[in-house]
Amino acid sequence: MLRRSTIAGVIAVGSLAGCAVGPNFHAPAPPATASYTRGQQPEGTTDAPGAGGAAQTFVGDRDIPADWYGLFQSEQLDELVRRALHDSPTVEAAKASLRSAENTYLAERGALFLPQADGQFGVTRERVPGTSFGNPATPASLFTLYNASVNVSYRLDIFGASRRQLEELRAQTDFQRWELEAANLTLTGNVVTTAFDVASLTDQLAAVKDVVTAETEQYKVVQRQFEVGAASKADVLSQQAQLAQARAVVPGLEKALAQAQHRLAVLAGRTPDDASVPDFALDHFTLPTQLPVTVPAKLVRQRPDVQAAEAQLHQATAAVGLATANLFPQLNLTGSIGTESVTSGGLFGTGTGAWSAGATLLQPLFHGGELRYKRRAAVADLEHADATYRQTVLAAMEEVADTLRALETDARALQAQVEAEKAASDAFEISKKQFRVGGVGYVTVLNTQRLFLEARQSRVQAQAARYSDSAALFQALGGGWWNRKDEEVARK
Repeated sequence: MLRRSTIAGVIAVGSLAGCAVGPNFHAPAPPATASYTRGQQPEGTTDAPGAGGAAQTFVGDRDIPADWYGLFQSEQLDELVRRALHDSPTVEAAKASLRSAENTYLAERGALFLPQADGQFGVTRERVPGTSFGNPATPASLFTLYNASVNVSYRLDIFGASRRQLEELRAQTDFQRWELEAANLTLTGNVVTTAFDVASLTDQLAAVKDVVTAETEQYKVVQRQFEVGAASKADVLSQQAQLAQARAVVPGLEKALAQAQHRLAVLAGRTPDDASVPDFALDHFTLPTQLPVTVPAKLVRQRPDVQAAEAQLHQATAAVGLATANLFPQLNLTGSIGTESVTSGGLFGTGTGAWSAGATLLQPLFHGGELRYKRRAAVADLEHADATYRQTVLAAMEEVADTLRALETDARALQAQVEAEKAASDAFEISKKQFRVGGVGYVTVLNTQRLFLEARQSRVQAQAARYSDSAALFQALGGGWWNRKDEEVARK
C-alpha cells in the first residue's frame, strides 16, 4: 500500500509539474495589408541619363544579400563597412550584452531545473549547561564539534514558476540577439549614407568653388566697365553682393564635409583624424537598377527592431506567468548526509554518520497585497509591450512607405535637375559662341556660366539623394542578415 501511494504521489506531482499557469506566448499575427503606400504603390522610378540616375525597378520576389552595400560597386565602401563592423565599439557593446544574457540564461537554467548540491565542513566550539538536561547541578559540558556533510535541495516546479522564469530569460537573450542585429544594420546604413554625404558634399563644394571663380571673374569685368563708364556703381555693388553670397556658401559646405568625414571615421572605429578613411565622390558608385520590396507580412520577420519588440512581448508574457505562479504553493525538497564527531580524527569513524530528509510546502497567505499587485503590474507591462510592438510594426511600415515614395519623387527631381543642367549648359555654350562673334557682352557669358554651375550643384544634391534613398530601402527592409553565413546570425 505504501509503495502504491508513493507511485501515485509521484504521478500526481509529475502531472502538476507539467502545468504552467499564466498565458502562453504566441507570435502576433502579421499585418493583413499587402501594400505600403496610399494609392498605387510605385513599381519603379524614372531615369536620368548621363547623371548616374538609371531607372530602378521594384521587384517583389528579390531577396536582399547580406552585403547589400556591395550593390553600389565600390570596393572602398565595402572595405570601410567591413572595418566598421569589426572595430565599432557599438557593435562590441551589443555583442557583450548578448554574451551576458546567454550566460545568465545558462546559469539560471542549471539553478532552476537541477538539484543543488553543496559540500560543507564546519568546526563549532560549544558549551552546554546542565540545565539543558534538566539538572542545573550538573557541570557544563565543553566540547568541539566537527561535521562534514553534503546538502542537496530541489524545488519542484509544480505550477511552472521556474519554467516561466527561464522563459523570461530566454526571451531576454533573444532580445539582445536582435539588438545586435539592429546595431549591425544601423551601423552599416550609417556608414553607407555618410559615405554618400561625403561624396555629395565633395562634389557640391567643387561646384560652388567654380561658381565663386566665375563670380570673381564677372566682378572684375564689371569693375573695369565701371572704370571706363560702361557700368554704374549699382552694377558693381550688385555683382559684389553676388560674389560675397557665393563665397558665404563655401565655409558651410567645408564644415559639413569635415563633420561628415569625422563621423565616417568614428563609425569605422577610428579617431576623427584618421587618414585611412577614404574620400568619396559620386562617380565612385553605381546605382542598383533592381530593388527588393518585401510584403508587410514578411517584413515583420526581417526587421531586427520588430523582432526585438516581439522578444520583449514574449518576456512580458512570461513575467505574467511567473507572477501568477508565485500566488500558488511551492514545494521544496531538502536532504543532507554526513558525519559528526567531537574529534577531527574520529570524523569518519563508526557511528558518526548523520542524515536528514525533508520537504517544505510554502503557501503564501498574507503579504499585504504584494503578490496580487505585482501580477497586476506584470499584466500592465504586458499591455505596454504589446502596444510597443504594434507601434514598432507601424513605424517599420511607415519607413518603407516613405522610402518608396522618396525613391519615386527623388528620381523625378533628378530628372528635372539633369534637364535644368543641360539647358543651362547649352545656354552657356551658346553665349560663348555669341560672344566670339560680338553678339553679346562678356557679362552675359559669365551670367550663363554661373547659372550652369548652380544647376550642377543642384543636380549633385539630387543625385546623392537617389543613392541615399536606395540605401535607406535596404535598411528599412532588414538588411539581409538572414543570408549571412557567420555564427552571429540571429535565429529566424
